[in-house]
Amino acid sequence: MAYEAGALEATLAAAAGGDADLFAELRSSYVESVARQADLLARSRCDGNWHVAAMRLKGIAASFHSAPLLALAEDALEGAPGDPAIVRRLRAYLSEFSDS
Repeated sequence: MAYEAGALEATLAAAAGGDADLFAELRSSYVESVARQADLLARSRCDGNWHVAAMRLKGIAASFHSAPLLALAEDALEGAPGDPAIVRRLRAYLSEFSDS
């Protein structure tokens, strides 16, 4: 899934109010939050842990207005715990976002 700038960047810019340092901090916070949940998904061995991490991703997506992350979170909720394809797609999204 390719990262596309849009609502997420606009949300961060609006919250930062033109403060470049705050924008960078918010962006970093987003990356760290998504990475933490991706790690929890990768280590999940039961339905409950998988579901909680996927719901947290969905919450992050909603908070930051990130449609691509929301789609990934929905896929995780519909998928099986420990599904490596979902974890790979989530990590690829995070890598593309971090590199942009």
